Amino acid sequence: MVVIGIIGGTGVDDPRIMDKPEKKKVHTPYGSPSDLVTIGTVQGVNVVVFPRHGDHHRIYPSNVNYRANIHAMKELGVTHIIAPTACGSLKEDKKPGELVLLDQFIDRTTKRHQTFYEGHEIMHIPMAEPFCESLRHLLYTTAMNLRIPCHKSGTTVTIEGPRFSTRAESMMFRSWGADVVNMTTVPEAVLAREAGLHYASIAMVTDYDCWKAGEEVNIERIMATMKSNAENVKAIILAAIPKIGEASDACSTDWKTSRM
Repeated sequence: MVVIGIIGGTGVDDPRIMDKPEKKKVHTPYGSPSDLVTIGTVQGVNVVVFPRHGDHHRIYPSNVNYRANIHAMKELGVTHIIAPTACGSLKEDKKPGELVLLDQFIDRTTKRHQTFYEGHEIMHIPMAEPFCESLRHLLYTTAMNLRIPCHKSGTTVTIEGPRFSTRAESMMFRSWGADVVNMTTVPEAVLAREAGLHYASIAMVTDYDCWKAGEEVNIERIMATMKSNAENVKAIILAAIPKIGEASDACSTDWKTSRM
């Protein structure tokens, strides 16, 4: 049975997208998830939603308990995760207000637990293709049908945060060929792979980071762009959920790596 998990950010973790939403507290061996989970259905498909940063966006990126969040999803029977994330653009053609469906990441984090398997066994997982290609393609097709500006692929650099990049760092990330920069894809995508869950990330471009002259990061501007991004992401998710529910669980990438 398909159960879809949505790990929401600002404006995307809206329980009103579901029929008969019910809040539930989940306990995991890795501590508490970011918040209560909300369980319900969208057009007959079971859905689980919770905010990555907790209520009122109170948890900064490195303090998010990614292991508890993903373990809770697994425990609740989730098979597919859609994970919106805010990002800054590193390329001229990825404009604020547009969406990017990530297909690669570069990890620049240093403080985060990246595996469930510590102290008793080791899980070596392939990460050449860190996102579910089938789910990403379905989301892209949905965005195109809705005429929402969306790039079908892109590489993110995940930084530790909560600070934004220096200009030197931003220029370095551009020299690496990355498309966007964010703070939450790693280790979330890695842990989803360990748990054997299909995982796709919708990156919401809010700004041009700080590499572009005259486009310095401004939190007020970011939040305004984020609001319109969130509405587009919700539209895509609502349209895609029934299609995911009808689709085969087959995927071009082997996601059955979990021993959890």
